[in-house]
Amino acid sequence: MFDEKRYLAIDYGTKRIGLALSDPLFTFAYSFKTILNDKNLWKELEKIITEKSVKEIILGMPVREDGQKAALENEILKFKEHIQNKFKIKVVLRDEQYTSVLAKRKIMESVKKKSKRKNKALIDSSSAAILLQEYLDNLG
Repeated sequence: MFDEKRYLAIDYGTKRIGLALSDPLFTFAYSFKTILNDKNLWKELEKIITEKSVKEIILGMPVREDGQKAALENEILKFKEHIQNKFKIKVVLRDEQYTSVLAKRKIMESVKKKSKRKNKALIDSSSAAILLQEYLDNLG
């Protein structure tokens, strides 16, 4: 039987968390949704991991060019550990340094309505999709 497992990419933020999923063949990534980083976060993540049969999570880690620690590094490492302990799922850290810049550029080119282009939730999930696509491209 065909296995419907997927990868999930997470663009972590203190207010919002952008999510992207792979197709079941692990060929392409698509922007899935943005969830709030609030008290419902863990219930929401559990639902997505279960419903989408997530096999592995790709978590964005900002890496600074000067080698210094990024502002969110400790928080992201705690988030990673919590995911692994709670869901018993592999979490891979990936450099997300330019994903937001690329996502904004892509949105500017493809989204016609100015008000929609300023939607930060759209940028977060698009950043996660770019992060995941780069990961998928390097699998094979």
